[in-house]
Amino acid sequence: MKTNAQLVWNTQSRHAGESMPCGGGDIGLNVWVEKGDLLFYLSRSGTFDENNAMLKLGRVRVRIEGRPFDKGDFRQELHLEDGSVIVSGGGVRIVLWVDVFHPVVHVSMESKTAVRMSAVYESWRYEDHVITDAVECRANSYKELQAFPITTYKDTVSFVGNRVQFYHRNRDDKEDIFDYTVRMEGMSAVKDQLYNPIRHNTFGGIMQGKGMIAGGNTDGQYADTKYRGWELRTSKQVKSQEITIGLHVAQTNTSKDWEEGLWALIKESKPVSKSTSKSLSNPVSIKISIEPSLGRRRSIKWWKQFWNRSYIHIDSKDAAVRTIDRNYELFRYQLACNAFGEWPTKFNGGLFTFDPCYVDSSKHFSPDFRAWGGGTMTAQNQRLVYFPMLKNGDGEMLKAQFDFYMRMLHNASLRSRVYWNHVGACFTEQIENFGLPNVTEYHPKRPAGTDPGVEYNKWLEYEWETVFEFCLMMLDEQRYDGVNLQKYLPFIDSCLSFYDAHYHKFDAQGHYIFYPTSAAETYKLTYNSTTVIAAMQTILQRLIVVAPDPKWDTMLAHLPPIPFGEYEGHTTILPAEKWERIQNRETPQLYPVFPWGIYGIGKPGLDTAINTYKYDPQAVAQWDYAGWKQYSIFAARLGMTADAAKLSVLKFKDGPHRFPTFWGPGFDWTPDHNWGGSAMIGVQEMLLQTDDRKIYLLPAWPGEWDVSFKLHAPYQTTVEAVVKGGKVVSLKVTPKEREKDVIYPGRGYD
Repeated sequence: MKTNAQLVWNTQSRHAGESMPCGGGDIGLNVWVEKGDLLFYLSRSGTFDENNAMLKLGRVRVRIEGRPFDKGDFRQELHLEDGSVIVSGGGVRIVLWVDVFHPVVHVSMESKTAVRMSAVYESWRYEDHVITDAVECRANSYKELQAFPITTYKDTVSFVGNRVQFYHRNRDDKEDIFDYTVRMEGMSAVKDQLYNPIRHNTFGGIMQGKGMIAGGNTDGQYADTKYRGWELRTSKQVKSQEITIGLHVAQTNTSKDWEEGLWALIKESKPVSKSTSKSLSNPVSIKISIEPSLGRRRSIKWWKQFWNRSYIHIDSKDAAVRTIDRNYELFRYQLACNAFGEWPTKFNGGLFTFDPCYVDSSKHFSPDFRAWGGGTMTAQNQRLVYFPMLKNGDGEMLKAQFDFYMRMLHNASLRSRVYWNHVGACFTEQIENFGLPNVTEYHPKRPAGTDPGVEYNKWLEYEWETVFEFCLMMLDEQRYDGVNLQKYLPFIDSCLSFYDAHYHKFDAQGHYIFYPTSAAETYKLTYNSTTVIAAMQTILQRLIVVAPDPKWDTMLAHLPPIPFGEYEGHTTILPAEKWERIQNRETPQLYPVFPWGIYGIGKPGLDTAINTYKYDPQAVAQWDYAGWKQYSIFAARLGMTADAAKLSVLKFKDGPHRFPTFWGPGFDWTPDHNWGGSAMIGVQEMLLQTDDRKIYLLPAWPGEWDVSFKLHAPYQTTVEAVVKGGKVVSLKVTPKEREKDVIYPGRGYD
């Protein structure tokens, strides 16, 4: 196994901002020990409420008599190799782990002496909460206060026998965010045809422990939020105790349907004795025989396979360089905790957000808060979370992001039909999980005569091309892993068809007139945006090879050329032929380098792309490493080793929180997952770049950094190498016949 194995803390944490991630499947826990108590937050994919906030599933507090963790030998360990967190001290050892294949959290306690133990489920949603602070609205899809009250409705929490059951069920007796968005965006005529993930969404779970009994309620306040607790406690002193928390998310017709689904999941996750194979209609009477070893063995096997798929280990005298090695693994672990989620990992915190006052002391909200929303997805951020999975060999994890777009395809196509009466799917940059623009970014208070399909927003207007990056990922997944592209072809086709239909006017040379368009959020009201042209060029060229169709050739022939300019006597790539204003801080003139791969090592025009990086005043002004900034990727793809190395060290340095890869907030929120994703891509591109069947080894790797790595390349290929003193001392390419396609210093390029 190629992993650095564990991270160890020898002191307790001060608060939730010093928590450690633990997870698996699509469940994330923030784990910490504070004042002798073990605490952890529960998060799971898909917990969208009526306002499209992504709510946590509660907090658990574990307390052991005698306060063993205060005895002076405290230890908290993250074991990457099996996805567990182990807390020990005072003769007590607690192991936390999540079943990768079933949504169940396990807490296993062992003690040298018999002790009493309690587990308290804590909820801050024990009563309705009316949002009165405009900033707090940034956690949901309203984004700002409205003329009507915005309420986070209370959960249902109760003892069910000697268990604690908790859930939130979205109400349908009032207009929710889906209803409001449809109405305000003029889509009511087709409302009954629209996919709706909000209606009746129900999420929660059940906490239980063999031999534990209900102990009553507690009340308190943690950070800025009052809570109520439901306690389970051991009926006697014990030397071992297992607690399980099963979690379920589903859209069901009734709460009873959801409850039966929860119990079915729990039953499926454990071997059940013959005496328990009765109806699930009365869960109080069910006695589940807990045998965690089966689920544990399967989960450990999955983690072992995960870590064996790829790795990067760097050896350097410089401690800052060695930090890249550790933090690359820690962040990859965070991504793996949502390996099988129905919903993609959110760029703005993933499954591991915590009380916002520990991110920004001015934000006094509940642990449910995250900036930039819960059900709102932002393409330019999300793509950076998912691109690195290709070279890591984590293709199975791409499915959640692809499915997100596939579910919305019908709704996005209806947008085009309703607003413009033409074909094709129009996907906006900030898009809800039901395929319509965020309602506030759409801006309901629009001037009369505004194009009804355009967001009335100076950053987002006409920014529709960002979906193409997910089309590219789909094509890359087919090229890397050989998956069948047929499932995704209608999606890619619809995205291209939108541009063909919407801009079906041509100049004297027979080229599309792409106006008005946008070059990311930065260059606005563009004429012939480079991001649009580069995206369509790359995708169409790929489709012509893997799924030939005359319409691809026709569209490609109609594409205008990428525009060029000149700075300080150097030819450069322009973001567009013309633009009205500069709005943000992106560098879309370098998108033909990444993600579109038109310019790079071994390709024509490399000098022009380097000139753009070096001489375009806007590109130079935006040079940075924080958050979603991509300059480490640009530098690597351009073979600019010194810049790529410097930027990667900066991007991978420890974040401001106790857990090293809880970066941010950057431009977004903490933990900043698009910060980590862009950092991973940069290092991957320093080590390995590909151009169809060509594999460029070490195109931007410093000679003084020794490294051993295993990464994936197209055509179901893996490359393993050991590099010392700038020399490749070991190289293994699988399949072996692909070794002839590998090019590296001393073997084909300088």
